Amino acid sequence: MDGEPYEVLSSHVFRKQMRKPVNATKLRNMISGRVMEYSFAQSEKADEAEIEERDIKFLYAHKREFWFCEANDPAKRFFLPAASLGDGTRFLKTNSIVVALSFNRDDESRLIGIRLPIKVDLLVTEAPPSIKGNTAQGGNKQVVLETGASINVPLFINAGDVVRVNTETGEYAERVK
Repeated sequence: MDGEPYEVLSSHVFRKQMRKPVNATKLRNMISGRVMEYSFAQSEKADEAEIEERDIKFLYAHKREFWFCEANDPAKRFFLPAASLGDGTRFLKTNSIVVALSFNRDDESRLIGIRLPIKVDLLVTEAPPSIKGNTAQGGNKQVVLETGASINVPLFINAGDVVRVNTETGEYAERVK
C-alpha cells in the first residue's frame, strides 16, 4: 500500500444498515513500525508485497545497533537499528540464527527486519529464592535471563535452569533443564 509493505494485525468485515460491507483493518508499516487503522471498501484491492527470507546470524549488540552476518559467510557483516527490530530483540542470543526479511521493489532489495524463532531456550542467570506460603493458586516470580530480559516464571525455576520462552508473547513456556 502506497509503495510500502504493511502487515495486517487485525481485520473485521462489517456492514452498517443498508451500506456495502467494509473491511476495517489495523495495519503495521513493516519499515517504520507505525500502526494505523484503514477501512477497505468492497471494491478496493491491495497487492501482496514481495518479501524474501534468508537465514542470518546474530553477532552482538552495541549502542542500539544490532550486528548480524550472513549465516554462511561471517565476513559479510551489517547492522540494523533497534527501532526497526521491535521488542523481540530482548530474546536474541549471541550466534543464534534468525530469519531476515527483505522487501523487494523496483529491482532493489531492502532489509526491513528479522523474525525470531517462535520459541527459544535461554539460561536463567538470576532468580530470587522461592517463598513458602500460599501456592494453591500457583505462584510466580520474576527472573533474569542470559540476554538480560526479565520474565515471570513458576516458583520452582532456579538460577542455572534453562527455560523455553515464547518470543511472540514474551512468556514462559516450559523448563528444559
